[in-house]
Amino acid sequence: MGLPMSIEPEITQDLIESHGLNSEEYQRLLNIIGRIPSYTELGIFSAMWNEHCSYKSSKKWLRTLPTEGPQVICGPGENAGIVDIGDGDAIVFKMESHNHPSYIEPYQGAATGVGGILRDVFTMGARPIAAMNSLSFGEFNHPKTKSLINGVVEGIGGYGNCFGVPTVGGEVRFHSAYNGNCLVNAFAAGLVKKDSIFYSAASGIGMPVVYLGAKTGRDGVGGATMASAEFDDTIEDKRPTVQVGDPFTEKRLMEATLELMQTGAVISIQDMGAAGLTCSAVEMGDKGNLGVKLNLEDVPQREENMTAYEMMLSESQERMLMVLKPELEAEARAVFDKWDLDFAIVGETIAEDRFLVLHNDEVKADLPLKALSGTAPEYDRPWVETPPAAPLAKIPYIDPIKGLMAIMGSANYGSKSWIYEQYDSMVMADTLVRPGSDAGVIRIHGTNKAVAFTSDVSPRYCKANPFEGGKQAVAEAYRNLSATGSKPLATTDNMNFGNPEKPEIMGQFVGCIKGIAEAVVVLDMPIVSGNVSLYNETDGTGILPTPTIGAVGLLTNLDEIIKNIPNNGDNFVLIGKTNGHLGQSALLKEMFNREDGDAPKVDLNLEKLVGEFVRAAHKAKLITAAHDLSDGGLAVAATEMALSAGVGLKLKAGDTGWFFGEDQARYLLACKDSEAVISAAKLAGVAAELVGSFGGSNIYLGEAIIDIDTVKKAFETTLRSLVSE
Repeated sequence: MGLPMSIEPEITQDLIESHGLNSEEYQRLLNIIGRIPSYTELGIFSAMWNEHCSYKSSKKWLRTLPTEGPQVICGPGENAGIVDIGDGDAIVFKMESHNHPSYIEPYQGAATGVGGILRDVFTMGARPIAAMNSLSFGEFNHPKTKSLINGVVEGIGGYGNCFGVPTVGGEVRFHSAYNGNCLVNAFAAGLVKKDSIFYSAASGIGMPVVYLGAKTGRDGVGGATMASAEFDDTIEDKRPTVQVGDPFTEKRLMEATLELMQTGAVISIQDMGAAGLTCSAVEMGDKGNLGVKLNLEDVPQREENMTAYEMMLSESQERMLMVLKPELEAEARAVFDKWDLDFAIVGETIAEDRFLVLHNDEVKADLPLKALSGTAPEYDRPWVETPPAAPLAKIPYIDPIKGLMAIMGSANYGSKSWIYEQYDSMVMADTLVRPGSDAGVIRIHGTNKAVAFTSDVSPRYCKANPFEGGKQAVAEAYRNLSATGSKPLATTDNMNFGNPEKPEIMGQFVGCIKGIAEAVVVLDMPIVSGNVSLYNETDGTGILPTPTIGAVGLLTNLDEIIKNIPNNGDNFVLIGKTNGHLGQSALLKEMFNREDGDAPKVDLNLEKLVGEFVRAAHKAKLITAAHDLSDGGLAVAATEMALSAGVGLKLKAGDTGWFFGEDQARYLLACKDSEAVISAAKLAGVAAELVGSFGGSNIYLGEAIIDIDTVKKAFETTLRSLVSE
């Protein structure tokens, strides 16, 4: 039960601290309003000024990211970014974290992460066409890991499958650094006509502010503030701050919203995500340079005696806020009645810079609206550059077959089919390349065009060398898209880090941002949307720096799609230079549990040159399949291609660095005529070498041999067996 309306807690130091405001921030609040805030006002400031909503530790550095290009229609600042794909079409996409909620309540935390990112997309007028996820869990021997992965995967599948959007890609990793904080990064993309995009800036004075969707409850109250703090031994107390999702309601909300947009009634529209009604109302008013007045007694409620504080901070799911053309109210209401969803006028836009919140004619908040967003604290956190990694210690002789099996039979690099088989990847019937490939591919319905999606980051690189690690995350996304035949267009970032108040953690963030910024310029993949998740720490122990990059590529013709399945008898040509870099490699981690040496250096100009060559070689019909080289190097890439085709392979002899080095800007191309490929590469100024062939039933790494069925069994069963133990 909520507090009676007239009873509110006294504003004490403990209450202020529990709302995530330090003494300087509270003094700033006092200076702005000139008095002690009400309980509801304190909650509103806490919601708008927390790390999750205001990006107060990261704004300075986020502004340095390149966000523009001829392909960009809308960059950061809206619900999602938008890129032009020609023919009057555009792709709307974004990636966001739901890390803290998923650790506390795995199923609902992950499910509502999917729901939130889908709303970001269809709020802009786009119909979702694809989803991905990037997941990071602790070691399997940690007591929470199995319950976390089962709950998270079930939550993603349960929500996405019921909603009806194909999950076409993603990544999963396991590392002790995530024992106390799993990461759940959700990506969604939608298709919209360029002339039918909707934005969130309110306009017009006296326009009705309309609440749409599901009713408001007490779930999620304080969720954004919780997501802006470290965990400690009170973690279980935070369970009530996790929202509860309903994918069937979300499906109806999407259909109703898209239908509503066709009526011409929508002036602006905003998803109710983090900080719920507070954040959505403030953002709409702020972007339109207007004030907002709300009457909370008109908010649809599913629980009795809800207070103003609870209604303003609830993060109940499947809700939107809209500014409506008043003359079309009847048409708009009819749409939501048809879909059996709430439609309630809960306020109006006003000329003053004012956020006025009333509950049964009692003023619960009266604040300058611009101050809630425009004057949020912004910190230039002290940071120290990550020191150079120590030279790689001596590596003992490694039997290449043992090295291969250590990687292919690990949870990190074995098949993730146990996970993606729980996701519907074929709903809507436009999926052309399913999960398990370099990138997922979705056809633009009714056309001969397609869009590719990938999600990438190598956290161990980012810890050893944040600058190169940031570059590498973008470069690998570029390679995955190119290996599928698509031209990379743009990126979204999900910056997952520990406590930014620690200079070494802030240094990791700054280094990764600098690397990402350099990479997206050279590779022409501007950042158009994103999310920052900080304070991913438990009892002072933080995660690996994990700046996940989601990327989108365009195929103007379905014939441009490159599969990663070679033909029996194909030769394979290695494209790019191999120096045998083993620092921070998968081989060292999986075989010796070592994480030493530097991250590989990334030559961005070479990445672009090589990627363009791969796409050109396919258009010239020189190759039958392609696969980028990343974790595990040449031996792993070749084996993955062999497993996809169900044939063996012969790879020429070399040392450990040859087989397992993780040098960048490399691809493996399957072809009939290797001489033609090598000749074309030479003309393009790209290194190329015939290194083996596909066929038979064994895998040869030089003279070392193993039958493919043994590798296949280890590859396909490791994760399944670990989860079921």
